[in-house]
Order: sequence, then structure tokens, then C-alpha cells
Amino acid sequence: MNPPTAICQLPSAPRILVRGTNWLGDAVMTTPALLRLREKFPNAHITLLTPEKLKDLWVNHPAVNETISFAPGESVFSVGRKLRRVGSSRCDDRTAQRAVPTKFGLALVLPNSPRSAIETWLAGIPQRIGYARPWRNFFLTQAIAPRPGAVRMQKLPVAEIKRRTGVAPVSKIISKKSETGATPVLRPIDHQIHEYLHLVAALGADPETIAPQLFVAPDEIKTAKEKFGLEKITQPVFGLNPGAEYGPAKRWPVERFIAAAQEIQKRTNCVWLIFGGKGDVELAERISSELRTPNSELRSLAGQTSLRELMALLKLCRVLLTNDSGPMHVAAALGTPVVAPFGSTSPELTGSGLPGDPRHRLLKSDAPCSPCFLRECPIDFRCLNGISVERVVEAVLQCGGAL
Repeated sequence: MNPPTAICQLPSAPRILVRGTNWLGDAVMTTPALLRLREKFPNAHITLLTPEKLKDLWVNHPAVNETISFAPGESVFSVGRKLRRVGSSRCDDRTAQRAVPTKFGLALVLPNSPRSAIETWLAGIPQRIGYARPWRNFFLTQAIAPRPGAVRMQKLPVAEIKRRTGVAPVSKIISKKSETGATPVLRPIDHQIHEYLHLVAALGADPETIAPQLFVAPDEIKTAKEKFGLEKITQPVFGLNPGAEYGPAKRWPVERFIAAAQEIQKRTNCVWLIFGGKGDVELAERISSELRTPNSELRSLAGQTSLRELMALLKLCRVLLTNDSGPMHVAAALGTPVVAPFGSTSPELTGSGLPGDPRHRLLKSDAPCSPCFLRECPIDFRCLNGISVERVVEAVLQCGGAL
């Protein structure tokens, strides 16, 4: 697919603001584009505007010189003023002993929301580039047309789900929209990574795919091991991430997580690290109580780790068994193999790592209603129920080097 023609000229050492995405998994999927941007402008000072919760993701990342964060609920006007202040002050480049331009010359807007474009407009940045979308094109100086043939995630109507699965008689389905159109055949080129690469290609960057990459230092891993009592562990360390923020339609049943983890533990004598956010504490405790035996080693870490600690511990794992989630993307970007059952979402569009990477096992069933992109299943959850414990166990053992 041909990249867009470069649409603006920049100095060899520009000051660039990149408006980052709002979710952990999406942020990881932007790293190939950011690395290509750095490759194109090795002497640029690149500032990333990011939600506060994701700020630490970018520590020591070679594509980013500095971050500006905003708090939950902070207004678009507050963010605009903050960018004006920072963009008008001289700052030092941490990657080279030289001065950098005092003002942002360009803003690259990665999200598709109106707000993200308005923030850069309020900041007075002279060149503002992002995808053309309703209610925001006025605030961009260059609105980039979507990639030819690009596939967008669209929620499947409930009536169409019932039609495809035979849950309801066709005579009961009244939505004409639900009875037309087939799910397109998805290809590696449809992956979300390519959306961000296409955008940086408008600046002359290379649009060819590279794997998402994150970085943790050895001393961070050492500190995390000491904090969570793992420094003397000699068994293989496996990760388990049973939650998913998007909703229950992305979560493989907890009973199956438990059954798979028990079988894997028997066959590998592994130490399980159970990950999750503050909302997953009860779920993690339930799983750990089922897995704990007098001779077993495991750690229930849900709600206990900072983002950098999570990264360090994921890097430590030999393999991560996870739902489609932010930690899935983080693990893959750190080089940890991933096994993930997919239900309402599509591995072709938002799978972990480089599309087609053989290190990972992204599993899906043959449910005719998947992917539906709904938060909750309106029928019988057949997409994830169709992925067996035995299939997951085999995939984890293969990725973990036990087969």
C-alpha cells in the first residue's frame, strides 16, 4: 500500500508534540509509529502529551524526549494553556548537548477525537496533523484521509448476532441493517498499528511495520523481584492476567483460567504471578486461593504494582496467559510471549505484538458472531466458551518452552 505524500516541510531538528492515546493497549500500539518518527527526525525534540496514568510507560523510551501529562477530568482549556506554557519555554534535549526550538512547530494528533485536535489548536501550534474525522477537521491544518481499504471496528447489532447464531428466528428480526453485509475478511495490513504508521508517513516517515517496543532496565527488574519476594525463586515464572477493562465480553471464564493454570502448574512446577488492576483484586484472590497448595509458590499482585513494576514483572515472565487487555500489549512489547483468548474483539485488528508474530498465540473460536466489539454478550458467550482449556494449556506450554 502506498504511503501518503509528505505534506509539510520541517527543519532537521524540529520540536514536535505528539498527542498520545488514552488507553494502555492503544499507547503500546503507537510505539512503531513513534519509533519511525524518531528514525525520520533523529535530532527532533519529541514531546508526548499523555494521560497521567500512562506517563511512566515512556520512561527511557528512545522515541520520546519528554512527556506532558494531564489528570483525569482536566479540561481541554487547561491542557491547551499547559501546552502554550511548555511550548514557549526553552528546554534541554536529554539526548544531545544542544538547544532545541523554543516552540512546538508541529503537532501530530494520534487519537481521532475532537478534543485531541482542539487541545493542539488552543496551544497555538502552527501545524496540526491528524486523521480527518467529523467535528474536528477545522482544528487541524492538515486532515489526513483514512487509509484506502482501512477496516474500522464497528459494533455488531444485537439482531445481527442473533441472526447469525440462530438464537432468534429470522422472522423476529426487524432491523434491516442487521440483515445486510458480511464481516470483512481481516488481513495483517488491517491492524491498528498501520493506522498510526500511515499518519507518520504523512511526515515522510517509513510506513513499514516494526514491532511495538517498550523498555525496562535490569535494575527495575531486580528491584521488583526484591519487593515482591521473587529474588530466590528458581522455578519458571508464568504470568496470569484474568481481567480486562473493556468489559466481560473480553474475559475468558474464570473457571477456565483456574483449570488451565492448575494443569500448567502440574506440568511445569511454575510460579504464577497473578496481575490485575484495583478492580481485579477479588478475582485475583479467588484464582490464587484455587491454585495455592502447601508446596506451591504464587503471588497475587492485582492492585499492588505501579506501571513500571508491572512492566518489570511482565518482562520477568516466561509467558503471559491473558485476556485481550493493556497488559497483553505491554508484555508482547517487552518480548514476553503471550497467549490470549479473543472473543468480542479481533486479533487481526488489535492483537499483541507484530501481526503474525509466531511467538504469540492469539486464540479464537469459530463463533459466527465474533468479533462483535460489544462490552457484554447479548446471547450465550459462545465466542469465548468455544476456546477450550486444553487448547489454552497447549498454547501456554508451547510458548513457555515446556513442549
